[in-house]
Amino acid sequence: MCRLAAWLLDTGPVLVLALIAGAGSFTHIRDTATEHGQHGWMAWAVAVCIDLTCLMAARERQRDKKTGRIRRGPISWPVLVLAGGVVLSLAANLQQADPTVWGWITAATPAAAFLVAVSILERRAAASRLEPSPDVSQTSPSWTAASPPVPERPQAVPYERAVR
Repeated sequence: MCRLAAWLLDTGPVLVLALIAGAGSFTHIRDTATEHGQHGWMAWAVAVCIDLTCLMAARERQRDKKTGRIRRGPISWPVLVLAGGVVLSLAANLQQADPTVWGWITAATPAAAFLVAVSILERRAAASRLEPSPDVSQTSPSWTAASPPVPERPQAVPYERAVR
């Protein structure tokens, strides 16, 4: 029960942020699609496609990091897909905004919050792959994924005992 409570306290706010951001983004995309000729279920489908594409791209980035399939350079297919989805979401958010600076800022908030939630979840996924080394006598933690294991030094034998 303690682990569940700790997990909820740690991950709950990030998940709630992602859900709220997704709902705001979904609504803006659906409304924009409706205003531009996609009515009924099709407007919902457009919104689902964009939001789920963002989620799939974010998960694929995590999977690439986990499996070591990280491409050299900043641009990979999942990064490109995620950026495209966020740009479409942001465009729909801004389309629905009042044409004022504060209207644009508040309308852009769901897309920005989604990116924050994704980046936090990615950082946590990367950190969970690092396991602390079993040597607890060290004052600072040693992470096995970051540094190779250090062999123990043999204890020095006093000269008098070694001669006898």
